[in-house]
Amino acid sequence: MSISQSFFRDIPLAPPDPILGITDAFAADTNPKKVNLGVGVYQDGQGRIPVLRTVREAEKRWLELENSKAYLPIDGLPAYRTGVQNLLFGAEHPFVKNGQLVTAQTLGGTGGLRMGADFLKRFLPQSEIWVSSPTWENHRAVFEAAGLKVNDYPYYDPETRGLAFGKMTAALRQLPAASIVLLHACCHNPTGVDLDRGQWQELTALFKQQNLVPFIDLAYQGLAEGIEQDAFAVRTFAESGVPVVVSSSFSKSFSLYRERVGAVTLVTASADEAKRAASQLKRVIRTSYSNPSSHGAQVVALILGDAELRASWEAELADMRERILRMRSLFVQKLATKQQTRDFSFIEKQRGMFSYSGLDLPRVQRLRTEFGLYIVDSGRMCVAAMNENNIDYITDAIAKVV
Repeated sequence: MSISQSFFRDIPLAPPDPILGITDAFAADTNPKKVNLGVGVYQDGQGRIPVLRTVREAEKRWLELENSKAYLPIDGLPAYRTGVQNLLFGAEHPFVKNGQLVTAQTLGGTGGLRMGADFLKRFLPQSEIWVSSPTWENHRAVFEAAGLKVNDYPYYDPETRGLAFGKMTAALRQLPAASIVLLHACCHNPTGVDLDRGQWQELTALFKQQNLVPFIDLAYQGLAEGIEQDAFAVRTFAESGVPVVVSSSFSKSFSLYRERVGAVTLVTASADEAKRAASQLKRVIRTSYSNPSSHGAQVVALILGDAELRASWEAELADMRERILRMRSLFVQKLATKQQTRDFSFIEKQRGMFSYSGLDLPRVQRLRTEFGLYIVDSGRMCVAAMNENNIDYITDAIAKVV
C-alpha cells in the first residue's frame, strides 16, 4: 500500500556521524588486518570491549536483590546519586555533608551534558557557551539542541602538540560575565592534552574574577592519573567558591556503554539553594525522559557502596589505565625504530583513551584505503584500541605514510 501525500517527503538525508560513519566503513572493509582506531571505547589486550569482573559480580547480586520494576525517582536512584557525589568530592567533604550538591542520574554522560545545558538555558537565558577548539564532535550539537549559541576558545597548539594555555586564558578574559565555558576535567577528547594543576588553579582564579560559569565534562575519571587526582579540576573550582556544573559518565570507567549510566551535578552555595535547584532540575528531566533506567545505576551503586567491590573495581580501572599508558609508550618506541621523519614522543605526554596523532587528512585517508587503518578525519586515534597483536601493523602502516 502506498502513501500519496507523505508529511515526510521533503526531509533531507542527514550527514553521517563523523565517528559512527567510520565504524560503518570499517565494518564493510574486507581487509583481514583492518584496525578501527576511530572507535570511542576501551578495548582489552585481545581487542574486546570487556565486561568488568566487578560488574559481573554486582549484576549477580542485583539479580538476587531486585524485587520490583517500579519507576525510579525523577532524579534517579538515591544510592547512585550518593556514589557519584562521593567520587567527585569524597564522602566526608563539606559539600557532601552540608547538602550543597544536587545530583541527578542521567542517560549517560551525553544526558548529563544535555540536562545541564537545558537547566542553564532556563536560568541563564542570555548566556552563550564556549567549547574548546577542538572538542568532542557531539558537544556542539548537544548544546545547540538545548538552544545555546556555541562558540570556540583556543585550546590545542598544533605546532607544539600541546596546550595553547596563553591563548586560551586571553580569550576567556574577553568573555562577558555569566558566559558558560565547557572544560574537560581530564583525558581531553579528542587531543589527550590536559591542563596541569597549576593551570587549573590559574583558570579557577580567572573564572572567579570574570564571573564565568564552568561546565565540566568528567567522562574519564580514573583513566588519567586516578580517581582522586582526576577530580582535581572539579574540587578546585568548587572549593574556590565558584558554582560548578559537572557531567559525569561511567561508560568508560565501568565499561557500561550500552547501559547509559551518567549524571549531572550542580555545586551550590547552600543547602537551601540546592533544594531549589534540585526542584528545577527535576522539572527539566521530567519534560525530557521523565525518569532514568535502573540496571546500570544499580550496578554502579552496588559497587561504590560495597568496600570489597569498590576495591575490585579500582584495581580493574588501574589495569585499564596502565594498559593505555603501555600502549602509548610502545607506539612511540616502535614508530621511532620504523621511521625518523617525524617525532611522535608527544603521544606519551597525552593522557586518556585518545590522542591527536598530528596526521593530516590525506594521510588519514591513505591509511584507510591502503591499510584498513581507520582514524578520525582530524587525526584522532583511540590508543585504547591498540594492543600487542595489532601494534606492529598500526606502526608499520603509519611509518609508510608519514
